[in-house]
Amino acid sequence: MKRNTLALLVVALAFNFSVQAQEAKVGSIKVEHAYTRATVPGQQVAGGFMKIENKGTSGDQLLSASSPAAGEVQLHEMAMEGNVMKMRQVKDITVPAGGSVELKPGGLHLMFMNIKAPLSAGEAVPVKLKFAKAGEVEVKMPVNAMGQAGGAAKH
Repeated sequence: MKRNTLALLVVALAFNFSVQAQEAKVGSIKVEHAYTRATVPGQQVAGGFMKIENKGTSGDQLLSASSPAAGEVQLHEMAMEGNVMKMRQVKDITVPAGGSVELKPGGLHLMFMNIKAPLSAGEAVPVKLKFAKAGEVEVKMPVNAMGQAGGAAKH
């Protein structure tokens, strides 16, 4: 009985840590529900998703992102142009004062380019975000299983 209780406690603590690991704050910026998805061997790209909230009285911009897991991390958006969905790199992502922006599939997102090793479910990918006013913050992005939507902290 004690062994089962201890095992449950360890699992609960590990889950709690993984949920907390995907949130970060710097200045008036709060990053939450960050995640990416598992990749298959040979896959060179992956998306990164999160909610960025600005509790400040002036707007800010996400200027760049980097990660040791990828050769490059770009800021991207997907948008309809006529009847065609197109993805393109953007120079920054605006985070309005007193508002938020969601980086999600089919919209604004991070694009991990030249992934150095497959991203495996259950791991966490460190990502450094650089904001124009708030500065830099590191976010640990949990890797969800392929096909799993949303961040682990969503209820």
